This record gives sequence, C-alpha cells and structure tokens, in this order.
Amino acid sequence: MKLFKNRTVLGIFCIAVSLLICFAVTPLVNAGLSKKATIVRFVKSAKEGEEIRRNMLQEVEVGGYNLPENVVRRIAELEGKYLTADVYAGDYIVAEKVSIEPAAENKYLYSLNGEKQAMSITISSFAEGLSGKLKSGDIVSVIAPDYLESGETVIPAELKFVEVIAVTAKSGYDANTEEKAEEGKELPSTVTVLVRPEQSRLLARLEAEGEIHLSLVFRGESGKAEEFIKAQDQVLDEMQEETDGEDADKGKTAQTSVSENALQEAEISADQDQKEDMKTADREE
Repeated sequence: MKLFKNRTVLGIFCIAVSLLICFAVTPLVNAGLSKKATIVRFVKSAKEGEEIRRNMLQEVEVGGYNLPENVVRRIAELEGKYLTADVYAGDYIVAEKVSIEPAAENKYLYSLNGEKQAMSITISSFAEGLSGKLKSGDIVSVIAPDYLESGETVIPAELKFVEVIAVTAKSGYDANTEEKAEEGKELPSTVTVLVRPEQSRLLARLEAEGEIHLSLVFRGESGKAEEFIKAQDQVLDEMQEETDGEDADKGKTAQTSVSENALQEAEISADQDQKEDMKTADREE
C-alpha cells in the first residue's frame, strides 16, 4: 500500500492502465461494434397472414452488435412462409414471427388448386345455416325453395353433396375456429363452400333469385366425407358429358344443314350450266 502512496508509482500505474484501455480494450470494443452481419429486411409492408414472397425481401449487411440471436439471416428461411404479425418496409424479422402454415382463420384458402373454387353464400336467417351448428369439413345439401321459379322446393343434383370449408360471422372472423371461441361464439353470417365452376354459377343464381337452406348430410372422418364429394363430382361429370353431347349434336345438325345447302347450290349451278350448253348446241344447229 505504501507503494501506491508514491506519486511517481501511482502516475506510472495510471499511464499503464490508460495505455491498456487505449490499445487493447478500445480496439476490441470497436471491433465488436463494427462487426457486420447479414440479415433479411422487408422492402415493402405486409399484413399478418400474408404469404412471404421473394420480392418482399432483401439481404443486407448491418452492424452485428446487439442483434437478436433469432433474427432471420437468409431469404430462403422466409420465402413461402406466412407472417404472424404485421411488418413494415425496413423491418427485419425474427423466426417467431413467421409460420410454415397460414393462420387458422384463412388456411383453407391456401389449399385451392384451380380445380375448385371457394364461394360464400349468405345465411339470412338463423335456421338457414343449421342454427349455427355448421363447421369446416361438414358435407351439406343445398335446398332451393321455388327452384328457378318453378314453384317447387328441390335439392339440385349439382348441389346434393357440398363441402363446407368455413363459417364466417359478420365481423369477418370465422365463427367456428378455436381462436375466437374464448371471445364468445358469434352467429354465422355466411357459409363458404368448396365448389366447381358450374356449381358456383348455380349457387349465385339461387342466392339472387330466392332463399337457400343448408341441411347437414355428414360430419365425421375426412375419408368418408371424400366419398360424398367423389359421388357429387361423378354426377357433375355425367351432366357435363350430356351437355357436351347435346352441343355436339347441335353442331352436327348445323354442319349437315350447311352441307345440304352446299349440295343444293351445286345442283342448281349444274342445272344452269346444262341449260346453257343446250342453248349453245341449238344455236350451232
């Protein structure tokens, strides 16, 4: 302790500590601050539930100091996944804010492959939608009172077995998802079904011209439900073949008429030529 009471020794010690800080500690701190890291940054804003596409992203180098360990560093780690929170242009993102699958409330929309369409029909009364008991995966029949102004209540052959993929409340949220169950069950406003184009056209006409009621046909394992859908598709295919056959018959009839007209014109032309030849022969005689 007496050694540190000596001003000379104390001064030398302070100088040594200063040199150590300047030439050892400070460079290490600066090196840590200036160290670069590659991260993924959004170049445009995107909403929760939206699919992440490559044109939304860019890889940039930034200072690595104080970056979260779980920050996403490669575009390949994000492309094709779905956001679980809103992001804005310039934001980087951590792994916990993306999901492999879309949010439950619109997951069904990402399974469309072009063969069928998702279409919503309005539930104008509580009874029309099975008193709010419908849920995704149900197979229903569409009942049309006064079917196409015929005065009869029928189940159209095209809409005997239809798959329900969502039941939506007026708020826009799906009324049959677990996410909203805690907030209280909302009454359905629309039912979204999976249909082929010819079915969607008929549904649109039925909704515009009258009421639509839905009756539950089956609820259970997906394998059994698929049997109902296959049976419905088979009916639609047969109806399409009949329509194509009728169109083909009309085409053949039209083609026959054209051929007959062409033959008649050819016969008239031949008669005229024959008459002119006879006149020419008479003159020569």
